[in-house]
Amino acid sequence: MRQHVTKELYSYWNGLKGARSAPDRSDIDPAAIRQILADTFIIEVDHAFDFPIRLSGSRLDALWMTEQKGASFIDLWRGDDRRSIAAALLTVIDGVTPIVAGVRTHAPGFAPLELELLLLPLRHFGKTHSRVLGALAPNHQPDWLGQRCAGPLELLSLRVIGPESHNANLCKHAPFEAARAAGERPRLVVLEGGKS
Repeated sequence: MRQHVTKELYSYWNGLKGARSAPDRSDIDPAAIRQILADTFIIEVDHAFDFPIRLSGSRLDALWMTEQKGASFIDLWRGDDRRSIAAALLTVIDGVTPIVAGVRTHAPGFAPLELELLLLPLRHFGKTHSRVLGALAPNHQPDWLGQRCAGPLELLSLRVIGPESHNANLCKHAPFEAARAAGERPRLVVLEGGKS
């Protein structure tokens, strides 16, 4: 993790988690992370795997100049990356493991903006397959934020944060394997990697 926002959110989540695999949604105190709330969000895990956004920070809303609450998190991504993001989210909830990713977007007429994405599992009323806490933090504050609409997000790199190494690079610049049968859930496949 490189961005202050993602480091702070991960540290807060990890502290709440303790010996559990993931903290509960009710454990989250917005006042405790008020410095980074603008970059955070909560995703609901639904049966259709649209992953609607339940809570959306103001900077996330400003990227697309509209409130993202209720919108599909998957729809924020370019078509080629949607299956990969769905697979990453399922890895977070099925494996109860955090994921960090490098992301890029741009507004027409401006240089590309790189961001860091963090996805963390949450329990909700005891259910493990219910919510995902996340952050999407830009590497700098673009001049156009809130004045121009960002394009779709593009996935650049992705890492699963395991207990043995917070820098295990499991997948870089590579899509996840497509589901082979209709209705099969996407899954995380390690295409290249090893410990860095």
